Amino acid sequence: MNYNQNHKIAQITSQTLIIGVDIAKFKHVARAQDFRGLEFGKPFTFENTSSGFDGFLAWIQELTQKYGMEKTIIGVEPTGHYWLNLAHFLREQAIKLVVVNPMHVKKSKELDDNSPTKNDVKDARVIAQLVKDGRYAEPNIPQGVYAELRVAKKIRDLLSVDLQAVQGQIHNWLDRYFPEFLTVFKDWEGKAALQLLRLHALPHEIVKLSDEEILVHLKLAVQRAVGVSKVRDLKHAASISIGIREGADMAKLELRTLLEKYTLIKERFEELDSKIDGLLEQIPGVEQMLAIKGIGRDTIAGFFAEVGDLKSYSHPKQIIKLAGLSLKENTSGKHKGQTKITKRGRKKLRALLFRVVMPLVAKNTAFKALHQYFTKRSQNPLKKMQSLIALCNKLIRILFTIGTKQCEFSEERMLSDIPHMEVTSMAVAA
Repeated sequence: MNYNQNHKIAQITSQTLIIGVDIAKFKHVARAQDFRGLEFGKPFTFENTSSGFDGFLAWIQELTQKYGMEKTIIGVEPTGHYWLNLAHFLREQAIKLVVVNPMHVKKSKELDDNSPTKNDVKDARVIAQLVKDGRYAEPNIPQGVYAELRVAKKIRDLLSVDLQAVQGQIHNWLDRYFPEFLTVFKDWEGKAALQLLRLHALPHEIVKLSDEEILVHLKLAVQRAVGVSKVRDLKHAASISIGIREGADMAKLELRTLLEKYTLIKERFEELDSKIDGLLEQIPGVEQMLAIKGIGRDTIAGFFAEVGDLKSYSHPKQIIKLAGLSLKENTSGKHKGQTKITKRGRKKLRALLFRVVMPLVAKNTAFKALHQYFTKRSQNPLKKMQSLIALCNKLIRILFTIGTKQCEFSEERMLSDIPHMEVTSMAVAA
């Protein structure tokens, strides 16, 4: 993305056809104009279908020929995910698509008619005007391995939600039907505990089984570490269980269903992690990034899923802004308010960076020393959260440099780049 306002405005010339599209689930509305804001023709409505897209393309070509335009720029308000299909279609047609901030659309829609009225036709005009004024961003739509990673990350997030849900449901089942089970096993997700749960038996039924029958069942999954003593502990816990006995048949069916869901989710996790590993191997610099103490595969996968190809950025500040970590200030005259981060951008990327910085401060020597410097320096010491934000930005710069240059991470060099940190850097090297 390019955030230089003059550069954006310079792309809009007298031969540029500007089109604003209001996105909806079923039908989109488009309005066209020139660089002065003079509108061409009537609003054009087209469906979110293949034939609708073809009709939209024919309309663009008709306007281009009629008014002698040399290039086309289309602006959209990224409403949910409904704009993505059109974005991919336009990219295949080599037509430039940009996005405008929904907040800008909301705040500027009264400029022309002094009315807060909202409708699709009006919004399309507002979007086109924002593009004319250079108030847009060029979206970084992932392609190739980066598109695969983004989808993989989305699947992983969904699986994590499902896993947490089924784990809670199995805990709920144990609390109702066999609350003493966790006095024998610390964790029901261990191999031996899971295998015993696959008996699909209630406590009063477990008591009736012989030690040998239970051991034979256990040996199907666990060869060591579980013997007769553990089996007898289980049977003793079952003999004094206060678990519910009513509805026994359906209770066992519930347990079997939950365990099958749990097993399926775990298998999908293993399959997905294997595919993510293969995708990461195709990205330059990943090996060097993983060599940083405190950085793991999930962090790198999540970073590239949100950011995409680093070649799309000319400076790490663009990624900082994308994460919503750039600073905003509130000053007027002699009043100087607090400086905070904008929180505008990809929330998942920002959350990912915060999650990884915490263990980095604890485990990585350079990040720990830098955090101490930021929070304890004599002049302008930062609060803990301010320091973490600064370290998130530092991490972005490091990953950007490694990804673009494929160089090794150096803790000593990281510290030596900071003013007044020469002594700390020497201590780290020693």
